[in-house]
Amino acid sequence: MIKQFLQKQFINNKALIIKESGYVQNFMQLIMKQRNTGVKWTKEEKRELKSNLKHLSLYVPLLIIFALPFGSFVLPLLTEIMERRNKEREK
Repeated sequence: MIKQFLQKQFINNKALIIKESGYVQNFMQLIMKQRNTGVKWTKEEKRELKSNLKHLSLYVPLLIIFALPFGSFVLPLLTEIMERRNKEREK
């Protein structure tokens, strides 16, 4: 139930999230790293993602969820929504 609600909100705000994330250096590459390569984020990368998402939440308030405790558990949902390709890249 919560997952569907969040998915709907992310989809509704996808264009804005993509637009604003384009202003943050290397954000899209970093957020899609785990999905594209299968390599997990390091602690430093998670810290950087959290910092970037806090900054982006000023423009897209929905992203504040990632600043909350355990917000990193929802990151795979965001990467799924942010995917712009029609199919997964071969690993």
